Amino acid sequence: MIIKVLGPGCKNCKKLEANTRAALKELEIEASIEKVESMEEIMAYGIMSTPALVVDEEVKFAGKIPSVKELKKYLHS
Repeated sequence: MIIKVLGPGCKNCKKLEANTRAALKELEIEASIEKVESMEEIMAYGIMSTPALVVDEEVKFAGKIPSVKELKKYLHS
């Protein structure tokens, strides 16, 4: 599983990354997490609001910071 956290590196992006790591740990899933900070790359996904989460090249959400519980639903399916 390849997970990308899209955002310019703001505190919300860092929170999303931390929550994602926590959710993966709770689910005992191994995944590669990449940070994408280039606006050109972010816009290539059609994202207009950050932070956003991409799992295996599928945009799961944008413009919010889901809780660890919510993230577990995105990552488990």
